[in-house]
Amino acid sequence: MEIKLLFAVDNPPLAVICASKIAGISLSLDSSLPSGSIPHIVFSNGLKLHGSLVILRYIGRAASNSNLYENDAFRAGQVDEWLEYLAILEKGSEFEAGCCYLDTYLSTNTFLVGNDVSIADIYLWAALAATGMRWESLIKSNKKYLNVVRWYKSLSSDYNSLNEVVQGFTSKKGSGKQVTGKSKDQLSQTESKLAAGNNNEKVKAPSRSEIDLPDAELGKVCLRFAPEPSGYLHIGHSKAALLNKYFAERYKGKLIIRFDDTNPAKESNEFVENLLKDIETLAIGYDAVTYTSDYFPQLMEMAENLIKQGKAYVDDTPREQMQKERMDGIDSKRRNETVEKSLELWKEMIVGSERGLMCCVRGKLDMQDPNKSLRDPVYYRCNPIPHHRIGSKYKVYPTYDFACPFVDSVEGITHALRSSEYHDRNAQYHRIQQDMGLRKVHLYEFSRLNMVYTLLSKRKLLWFVQNGKVDGWDDPRFPTVQGIVRRGLKIDALIQFIIEQGASKNLNLMEWDKLWTINKKIIDPVCARHTAVVEEHRVLITLTDGPDVPFVRIIPRHKKYEGAGEKCTTFTKNIWVEYADAIAISANEEVTLMDWGNAIIKEIKTDETGHVTQLVGVLNLQGSVKTTKLKLTWLPEIDELVKVQLMEFDYLISKKKVEEDEDFLDVLNPVTKKETFAIGDANMRNLKHGEVIQLERKGYFRCDVPFVRRSKPIVLFAIPDGRQQSVLRS
Repeated sequence: MEIKLLFAVDNPPLAVICASKIAGISLSLDSSLPSGSIPHIVFSNGLKLHGSLVILRYIGRAASNSNLYENDAFRAGQVDEWLEYLAILEKGSEFEAGCCYLDTYLSTNTFLVGNDVSIADIYLWAALAATGMRWESLIKSNKKYLNVVRWYKSLSSDYNSLNEVVQGFTSKKGSGKQVTGKSKDQLSQTESKLAAGNNNEKVKAPSRSEIDLPDAELGKVCLRFAPEPSGYLHIGHSKAALLNKYFAERYKGKLIIRFDDTNPAKESNEFVENLLKDIETLAIGYDAVTYTSDYFPQLMEMAENLIKQGKAYVDDTPREQMQKERMDGIDSKRRNETVEKSLELWKEMIVGSERGLMCCVRGKLDMQDPNKSLRDPVYYRCNPIPHHRIGSKYKVYPTYDFACPFVDSVEGITHALRSSEYHDRNAQYHRIQQDMGLRKVHLYEFSRLNMVYTLLSKRKLLWFVQNGKVDGWDDPRFPTVQGIVRRGLKIDALIQFIIEQGASKNLNLMEWDKLWTINKKIIDPVCARHTAVVEEHRVLITLTDGPDVPFVRIIPRHKKYEGAGEKCTTFTKNIWVEYADAIAISANEEVTLMDWGNAIIKEIKTDETGHVTQLVGVLNLQGSVKTTKLKLTWLPEIDELVKVQLMEFDYLISKKKVEEDEDFLDVLNPVTKKETFAIGDANMRNLKHGEVIQLERKGYFRCDVPFVRRSKPIVLFAIPDGRQQSVLRS
């Protein structure tokens, strides 16, 4: 019987196509449906089935291999259950949650159901493969979801036809998108190759979402991410780092991490170590770590050769005067000095003499060029401060503008990614390479990432650290990778946020709300739920018909995610509620006690000032929760409750954007941190450092300091959810 599979060209049902190949069922592929259409199959007798999951179930039952859809009714039900659940992977925001659960499940199971491959396994494999770069990077890093990766590689090895389908129907490596805009003729060619089992010719299809590097060749691209070790990696650097990763993976090229350590006054081994830590946190794989200081001997030799060739000279003009002359296009008095005189002063610079400290090496380019970066830029300066790697061996150090084009070329970099703020210096970069007689490196620009209410200058961030305005480079108010991760941001959210921007050259001031909204979609499906009551003025409710002897129930920590585990809830006659809730209750009002049922408040007791001190009520567990206005979080009056310190943070500055001519000290936010003491449920004793939870009716929190002893509070950092206004400003 002939079966035709119809689908939209921009959304091929990969799982169905994969399943049909493994099941030995021949499908005639037709991509003529309009975008957004639901795939369906049409039989030669005119009957139809609609929807990928329905078609998968049909293929499983019709397969010659009966194991694809279990004969046992219970096993078949398990397959159905998995098919429904795995749809979570197609929702980008819930990808992380699904992978976490699957990794735990596959730690003790070879397949999703039973002891053989089923339709559920094929669906999962195709769903992961369809995410493209996102899944490939996880496989390459080999650090997350090890059990899922093991399972995935095993199926890839056993069923090569799975790989053929993905190669034919997904875009180039790295895009993470399904093919769009493919013509019917192209699609027919792909289908023919798949039908013929062609393993040698890989089909490459264009995707409008991909960004191209100029003159890039597959397998020959070499990139570098070159941070200066003068601070920790921040969100702005992350964009550059992840774009380099993207292009290296897309073109199957190399990525070098190079520390641009040419300024010993600002740099340290602490920054090197933490930059590497942050790069690992971002799951960026690289081929080598190098340092500009590795090339100091060659750089000094190159500077001396340029002096000898008359392409550079040594200048002792005072810095302020030199800057003014460059602005006005006035030649330095040393510009036409003899080579011998420049070499004499160069030697003084090398030994760091008093005379040498007054000098610098400048390139002899063009003092009248409209592009001021070409007006004899500085190549070398004296600096007697010891270097963090090589001590006091050198007294002279190259500038970034001199060292970068040299090292890029000699290290074999093919494409250097730079933010658009360097645009005016691109001509200088290429002119210096030309004067050096080195291979030209392609420059690729992208816009710098700027965030509202945020300073990204390492000099300004250092001021906060040195002046005790923050607790360190990993302070949760800082835009550093360590800071925002400590605040509760998941790296997957950061990666998704940056990839959505792509390599746009448009300058944008981005809102933090968008990033935190992405983060919420990742953490909400999987984070456990707990309860805390603000300690100040908390109020006791006495339930006169409550249990005389406390009893315990085991309930899920997350009602929709089994992987979050379980928790114990104690039910007692006396329970604590927050003061804000207590004063909102009227006498004889029916309220809902969350995870218990309804109660009717019969009496409200107050002190002489009118403050509510106690409530008295009776249970009404048969009452409907739909009819109550107030849904109360509560805690039992037991000794096992824990002390909790809730920390909320605000921006360090009070202005969305600080202009270049504006002093950031004038817009410092006077209050950036707020602490609230609370009591929490006994289950919070088991929280781990870094664990993310939701406190019912309070929001999301990350555990920064777990339980140690009763006298020391658990410290929880509030995680923004993208909707909250400032918690500390009116």
